[in-house]
Amino acid sequence: MNTEIRDTPDDLAKIQKLNRRKLNLIQPLALLAPSGIWLLLLLVLPTLIIFQLSLVPNIRPGDIVNPSGLDNYVRILDPLYLQVILRSLWLALGTMAICLILGFPVAYWIAQIAPQRWRNLLVIGFVLPLWTSSLLRSYAWITILRPTGLLNSLLNSVGLPTLELLNRTPAVLIGMSYSLLPYMVLILYASLEKLDKRLLEAAADLGASPIKAFWKVTVPQISPGITAGSLLVLITALGDFIDPELLGGASSMTAARLVYNQFLGVTQNWGFGSALSMTLILAVSVAIALLIKFGDR
Repeated sequence: MNTEIRDTPDDLAKIQKLNRRKLNLIQPLALLAPSGIWLLLLLVLPTLIIFQLSLVPNIRPGDIVNPSGLDNYVRILDPLYLQVILRSLWLALGTMAICLILGFPVAYWIAQIAPQRWRNLLVIGFVLPLWTSSLLRSYAWITILRPTGLLNSLLNSVGLPTLELLNRTPAVLIGMSYSLLPYMVLILYASLEKLDKRLLEAAADLGASPIKAFWKVTVPQISPGITAGSLLVLITALGDFIDPELLGGASSMTAARLVYNQFLGVTQNWGFGSALSMTLILAVSVAIALLIKFGDR
């Protein structure tokens, strides 16, 4: 006796639902696979290797990696190294403040005042320095700021005294601010372009002064852009190596230069350099996590 087993409509619906789930799972994985593999090979694995090296005290090239403790992290608490880290943070905060103060008027003018047909061209022109090498830009500032450079030549031509800026902290702030200012302008421009002018008109009708309207209406609307731009500049400045190395001299030791010295300098203490690197990575990760969690508040 032949019995034919047929799938009921409910069974067919369940099968189709399972197939759709598998397809919905495979599609995003296929799209994320190239970037995921890239991040795994060039970010996750190197970070894990650095963390492993940070647990080995006084390791040099060719030594056997044998993690044994947190001695390298305890060494960071030495007042000498804490001073270097605090100097790096101060330079990063100073660069962030300068970029915000200088970048906001430029971004506001491009987004709200400049003619619409010229805005894209103005943005491209302002970020044009990013198309050149950061090393080349630093050497250009050396040419400008050195004792016989362009700046002091102009000052001497009008009878003003020479400024000693090169190999000092002001030169580092100038170089870092110049390098990172376009990033701040781009992010602020994206926020200011969406500014609702009707709220400003309403504030003016209600008797608010321009300054009060700025703080009560404009700033709250673009606060996400201010936060994102400030964080981007802060993180980038914290890890900057070229400007402090070329413009700051020996008196402007930063965390990035200290890490470089541990890996490629005379001491070559890879374990301590790795611990410093992991500390910077942890600090940046905590800052980003806090921004993601509480940024909208």
